[in-house]
Amino acid sequence: MNARIIYIEEVDSTNNYLRGFEPGDSEDVTFVWTDFQTAGRGCGTNTWESEAGKNLTFSFLVCPHNVSAREQFILSMASALALKRVLDRYAEGITIKWPNDIYWHDRKICGTLIEATLSGQLVKTCIVGTGLNVNQWEFRSDAPNPVSLFQILGHEVDREQLLREVVDETLLMLEEVEDGHYESLRAEYRSALYRKDEVHDYRLPDGQELKLVLSDVEDDGHLLMNYADSSGELRFGFKEIQFII
Repeated sequence: MNARIIYIEEVDSTNNYLRGFEPGDSEDVTFVWTDFQTAGRGCGTNTWESEAGKNLTFSFLVCPHNVSAREQFILSMASALALKRVLDRYAEGITIKWPNDIYWHDRKICGTLIEATLSGQLVKTCIVGTGLNVNQWEFRSDAPNPVSLFQILGHEVDREQLLREVVDETLLMLEEVEDGHYESLRAEYRSALYRKDEVHDYRLPDGQELKLVLSDVEDDGHLLMNYADSSGELRFGFKEIQFII
């Protein structure tokens, strides 16, 4: 796969930049990264705190071939695995918090927002926007548990080198998707899940708190949880359950 990398000093949102973007004929994937997003956001109404010039905020646009709408979560899995593989080179304790956040132990180092468009039964375009905490040493927002590579390692990391590693690993993961290697990607994703097979507290949308065991993620992205006493199984979509950390 071929990738084009675009750098912009400041932009409202790298995801916004790529909406309607027309890649060149020789470009399989287009990445855009910036020193600062004026309107960077996370999932839903969440914002993403990122000190200018300290972290990696980037998005990529891909037009996948033959990824069905019902299997589009494979693109989320692939992008999360690319980030985990790269961060594994820098620190131990990296996991994927369902659906696609990256955690170091119980702290969030990376968040991703995915926006896909469909054409019939297939995914037409997919924009994956990521904020990765790299060299920021202090967080001032009310986010409960952020962490950066600088805080983990005690020294700064070359952002451009880190981006290059993420680009290369992402291309490898997308090639796996293109080649139809869904089962191996799904197996790797499931084995990398934060809190898998452990008993923890979770909160439902109505405020009820339960002790549950994260058992699996279905191919379409639904989360499967078991009651701690093994008395039954629950199934959740995105935003239908909150991890209590």
